[in-house]
Amino acid sequence: MRFSHFVNEANTGSPVRLAIVHPEGALFLDEILDDAPETLQQLIERGDDELQRVRSHSHVAVSQGVELTPVAGLRHASAVLRTPQIIAIGLNYSAHSSELNLKADKAPTVFALWPNSLTGHNGTTTWPRALSEAIDYEAELGVIIGKAAKNVSEADALDYVFGYTVVNDITARDIQYSEAQWSRCKSFDGFTPTGPSVVTKDEVPDPQNLKISTVLDGHLMQDSSTGMMIRSVATLISYLSRSATLLPGTLISTGSPGGAGYSRDPQVFLRDRSTVTVSVEGLGELTTHCRMT
Repeated sequence: MRFSHFVNEANTGSPVRLAIVHPEGALFLDEILDDAPETLQQLIERGDDELQRVRSHSHVAVSQGVELTPVAGLRHASAVLRTPQIIAIGLNYSAHSSELNLKADKAPTVFALWPNSLTGHNGTTTWPRALSEAIDYEAELGVIIGKAAKNVSEADALDYVFGYTVVNDITARDIQYSEAQWSRCKSFDGFTPTGPSVVTKDEVPDPQNLKISTVLDGHLMQDSSTGMMIRSVATLISYLSRSATLLPGTLISTGSPGGAGYSRDPQVFLRDRSTVTVSVEGLGELTTHCRMT
């Protein structure tokens, strides 16, 4: 199943509406369920029984020919909302750590992203030119935790996953290299687009066998596979769960492959009116429009 948040243009009740996305269009949960979850976070927190209720009612509605809403006429919000934690992993592909001249240490590089950075597919991210003109893209596989994970083994780690999404970990490189932490340089408003959907884990049999890419203004910039990760999704979940409980709905952004704009000669950065699309095989394409003020 594929879940997306769409902006509630009617502006009544919740600011977003949660839908299951089918090839033919969106099926809004509040149209088929009593006491429907308003967000994916709420759905995850209600547990497996709620997911099964949603799955069952969706199947019945589609089989009965319920009218779906064309996605092309809808506006996406972030695929992940109100998450308890956003954990990012740096230097998880050898090619990326090498091009940035940063060492991939024996332990993962872990940092937090701020919730204000979340935004949706096909949105516009704006930043002040005075703060940075060295804004870079990073295609990443996002992992959404489905149930509390504490001290889990690598063998069991994927059992704790709810689903996967596409993340663009947008980064102000000059700030990244001037500060001892990486949270601020990656947490400007709108610097963490996610989506367009969260795809449940049953549709992703192997998260380490997915093509991942970035296209900037029509040019292919990143082209790799999640199989090139230094540490797999299962390894990261197990490692992180040793020190802190990974709460349901936690988003883990698992690192970016090589091909960053910072490392190119000449360097290539996101500019005013750039359009960047990051993709992960089977999960979709996530597009961001850029504005510098």
